Amino acid sequence: MAASIRIGTRGSKLALAQADELRSRLLAVDPSLVIEIEPVRTSGDRETRPLREAGGKGLFVKELDEAVLSRRVDLAVHSMKDVPSERPPGLTLACLLPREDPRDAVVGDLKEGAVVGTSSPRRKALLLCRRPDLRIIDFRGNIDTRLKKIEAGEADATLLAIAGLKRIGRADAASRVLDADEFLPAACQGAIGVECREDDTALRATLAKINHAETEIRIRAERALLAILGGSCVSPVAALAEIDGARLSLRGQIANPDGTGFVETRNAGALADAEELGRVAGAALRRRAMPAFFG
Repeated sequence: MAASIRIGTRGSKLALAQADELRSRLLAVDPSLVIEIEPVRTSGDRETRPLREAGGKGLFVKELDEAVLSRRVDLAVHSMKDVPSERPPGLTLACLLPREDPRDAVVGDLKEGAVVGTSSPRRKALLLCRRPDLRIIDFRGNIDTRLKKIEAGEADATLLAIAGLKRIGRADAASRVLDADEFLPAACQGAIGVECREDDTALRATLAKINHAETEIRIRAERALLAILGGSCVSPVAALAEIDGARLSLRGQIANPDGTGFVETRNAGALADAEELGRVAGAALRRRAMPAFFG
């Protein structure tokens, strides 16, 4: 009898596209699998307040965590930038899919004095650091919702992850992709992670076959940096790890929420030292953080 796998995911177009990518990769290694995708509505999907007021990015994974632990589903697929550093006992990050382009894209026109819609503290802070002429307003909703808000004239521009736009077939909506040297992305942006129960050894073995080692190394470094900072949706943190041969480089930034300044660190080392590089970078940023960073 063929093995069956129930994939838990948020119900947005992007989340379903990510779940479908996971299903395709699993079927490529074992065509006999029977795979079902089960949408789970999360607190983050229901919440209308800015996430910094509602409880942070953990709202996008809480119900998915519960669905896996209760065995309603076998695994959950996540946008890794939404996954808090601290995870519930009994869950394990079993694999990472190949990372998409991690950069941010501009949708609309960043003209002088433009109104920019974003609910991301990082995007708001880094935009204002570089462009104090901009006016930032809160923008919530999935990618389609935010694109429609721009089309309706609710703001002149917004920033979205180019990875998400690509995955739903809307890369054409981007007027410009921001180079990472110009605008550092969110830690783990563009990466898809898969969590399952620690005790599900058979499923973990299957997921290991599709794990992308390079992405795993990069994400381990970026999440280690976040863990030291206590980084969440309410913290203006940016980080990007990149691999060049046998070397891993890591760049991190933290900013004042009001955009009045930011600090940055860069370090590099061996691939095997990914988490240590992240911890060192996080500690360096924490030592230099402005009081406003911690609220």
